[in-house]
Formats: sequence, structure tokens, C-alpha cells
Amino acid sequence: MLPIDPQSVVDRLLEFQRAIRSKLIESRLGQNLSSVARDSSADTIYGIDAAVEPVIEAFFSDWGKTTPLVLVAEGLENESGDEGIATFPRGIPQEQALIRVIVDPIDGTRGIMYDKRSAWSLAGVAPNRGDATRLRDIEVAAMTELPTSKMGQADVLWAIKGRGAHGRREELNGSSPSTLELRPSTAAVIDHGFASVSNFFPGTKVTAGELMEHIVRELVGKLDVTRATVFDDQYISTGGQFYELIVGHDRFIADLRPSFYALQGQGEGLCCHPYDCASMLVAEEAGVILTDANCQPLDGPMDVTTGMSWVAYANESLRTRIEPLIARFLAGRAR
Repeated sequence: MLPIDPQSVVDRLLEFQRAIRSKLIESRLGQNLSSVARDSSADTIYGIDAAVEPVIEAFFSDWGKTTPLVLVAEGLENESGDEGIATFPRGIPQEQALIRVIVDPIDGTRGIMYDKRSAWSLAGVAPNRGDATRLRDIEVAAMTELPTSKMGQADVLWAIKGRGAHGRREELNGSSPSTLELRPSTAAVIDHGFASVSNFFPGTKVTAGELMEHIVRELVGKLDVTRATVFDDQYISTGGQFYELIVGHDRFIADLRPSFYALQGQGEGLCCHPYDCASMLVAEEAGVILTDANCQPLDGPMDVTTGMSWVAYANESLRTRIEPLIARFLAGRAR
């Protein structure tokens, strides 16, 4: 159990994400957000990511004054030179921290830096259990939409474990927000709906495509290529993918890149990491079912480097239909 009031943690996370959103909107003016700032062990750090780093440092320095914490985030570095982790107040031993916070300030960098599609700011908070702390220990999570320049609204979602998920649609001009309905699809089939296997970048596109074709062939039957019966949406943001499931737009999504790399005999390449899943509690509290490639509840260490394979279903009926197909495909390719 969190040693501090969970609602106060929600308030803090939403305050942080509003600051990220404001900085992003401000940074569009006169900055090259798509330039490469540097590379980290997890991913490329672009200009847009570097622009919000002062916000992260300032916010958690302030929160750490009243709540000693461990922060896990891409691009961080502690006093010992360890990447992806730092304590606040700076320099305190990790065992003195009350909570462990994992964030992805901008999940969906590539889409938002070209003003194509919203990104998301993600965060989750767990009691500090040291290096043993895992994503399943998260008790509070939040996710805030980072809008494109033409948008006048942005969605905000949050959850406290065991209390359900909540959301609102905020007006960027400061007008009163409205309630956002969080209701995953109840459809038992993928016909005439969105269902996707992530294939964002070259390297796993063929295997991902073959898995999706296998699923459709087994569930829909022989395809009539003159008609579109299953729709694909490659949203390059784990938080964005969770959102599409939470609000009922998508029925099934799988991101199995680490599993595909292994099947192909490759070293692990660019893939989903635990900080990309920082808001998974929101999805689960809304009713989305999240598993790993072995059909077990999704989990992972709170770090920035571990590869995460995950599958998400809008409801149990879809899981019952699709999960055996994925398991059979992966087992067949592993022989």
C-alpha cells in the first residue's frame, strides 16, 4: 500500500503532465523538435524530449522535498552515472524513498514532433520496494494527451488500484472540462473493427504481418481482398494504443517485438519498455485485459531497458478467441 494518500498522488501526476503539455505547446514556437539530441540505452532522444527535461528535474525536485522518491525515466542519470534512475532529493539512498515513480514524459515522440498525431505523457507510482519493485506494484497511474497544434482539446485519464479508471476531456483554452467515457469494446469478433499487431519499424514487419494474417484467416476466414473487414492502426505510442482500447476504438492490439526478435534469431532491437507501460493500471482498471507473450498478466521491472512483449484485448471473449492463435503461431515459429 502506498505510504501517502493515493488521491494526492493522482493530483501530483496530473500536475506534472499538465506542465509537460504546456512546455510542449510552448516549445513548438521556433524550435527544431525533430533534431536528434543524443542516444540513450533505450531509445533516441530527440529535441522534443530534451525540451521537457528541465520540467522533469524541477517538478521532482520539488515533490522530493515532501515525499522522498525514486524516479525511473529515460534520459535520467544519478550521481553514480547509472542511467534511467535518480532519487529526489538528489543523492539520497534509494532505501530512504517512500515511493517509486516511473514516467514516460512523451510517449509517441515521433508522431508529435512532426505534428501528425497526439503523444501521451505517462506515469505510474508504486510503494518503494527497491529494485524488486515491478509494474504490478503500481497503485496509481495517469496519462495525459499531448495534442497536435490544431487541437483545442486533450484527454486526461487516471486510476487508483481497485477504484476504477476515470477520465475527462480538457479544453486547452481553459473552459470547463467534460467527462470522458471509458468503455472498452464489447464486440466478440474483430470483423469491421480495428485490430493490430505492431510493426512500426523495419526488422519485424514481416513476422508481425504474418501473425496478423494468421489471426484474420482463422477468425474471419478466406479474405475477399476487394473488401476491408479488419482495420489496422499503427499508433507509435504504447499509451496511445492503450487509450484506443480504453475508449472502445480498438478491439485487439499486440506488440510482440521482443518475441519476434528472438524468433528471428536477432539481438533485441527497438521495442516497448516498462516506462512505455507506466499507465497500464489505467487500462486494466478500465477493463482492458493485458498479458505478456506467454498469456500471463503483463508485468516487468520498473526500468527503462527491459524489452516488453504485450497483448491487449478489449474483453474476455476476444481473448478467448485470439490468445490460442497467438500462442500457436509463436510456438510454431520457435521450432
